[in-house]
Amino acid sequence: MESSSKTILWQITDDKPGHYNQLRGLTNSLAELLPLEVHTLHSPSRHSSLASLWSKKFSPGNSLPVPDLILGAGHSTHLAVLAARRAFGGSAIVLMKPSLPLALFDLCLIPAHDHVGESGNIITTRGVLNIIRPTEQHDRQSGLLLIGGPSAAHDWSDERMLEQLTAITSSDFGVHWQLTTSRRTPATFLTRLSECNLANLQVVPHQETSPQWMPEQLQRAGQVWVSEDSVSMVYEALTGGGAVGVLDVPSKHRGRVAAGIDALIENRWATRFVDWQPGSQLSPPPTQLDEARRCAEIVCQRFLSQAAA
Repeated sequence: MESSSKTILWQITDDKPGHYNQLRGLTNSLAELLPLEVHTLHSPSRHSSLASLWSKKFSPGNSLPVPDLILGAGHSTHLAVLAARRAFGGSAIVLMKPSLPLALFDLCLIPAHDHVGESGNIITTRGVLNIIRPTEQHDRQSGLLLIGGPSAAHDWSDERMLEQLTAITSSDFGVHWQLTTSRRTPATFLTRLSECNLANLQVVPHQETSPQWMPEQLQRAGQVWVSEDSVSMVYEALTGGGAVGVLDVPSKHRGRVAAGIDALIENRWATRFVDWQPGSQLSPPPTQLDEARRCAEIVCQRFLSQAAA
């Protein structure tokens, strides 16, 4: 590959924000390593993808340059990734555990909590990839509180959450805290939070944040507390590089994702609220976490060796 040429990357999306952010995380990191031309394709239906796989034709790519890399995130993209590779060539890469046999793909980037052992075409990651860029320039007097809500694995208690937030914000009035919510956060929580009159707390509901708000805050905040139900935000906070705490949320059951959080706590990547002493500062992560960059380097080494060199 000539140094002036670009690597052609197709990212196939199911339009779910979480999956698209994973694609963006890997794509952005690849763009830091080599000249990249990115094309985003919306995943066809399963029936259409099967037909494309059978016919060796993939119409969404007809007007695009032939891909070097084809990325997909989300079960509905897997057949499309294979159909695109069969029609146009390139390396097929999926993020998260695919619904199809792993051997069908050139590379699978799978979170360790899925308990799939590494092999020739399988790389395990600490959490899912994300768009956060790590930094070492954090303000210890700037704090961030990321609040989720009830989920398939978690119940919710406004009272318990407010107790934790009151203890955290009142332990050091020199810290300016910002709190944001998620789509799952109960409306009753914000109502009750406003009644607490926490002097050093600014509330920014998720509806009022821009796409860049969270990445910017995670790069600045020296202390970040995340409710336990928001697993993806825990890993985003760790990637940002600040010290991370985990807020207790009532659990319905302890599944594989919860076990992944337990492993983070055990290995001192984060601190549970119950283990935190009021007035003390959270401990920073033991090392820098940047899984998107690490995976991008692996992709370059395996499929784009000349460009990586």
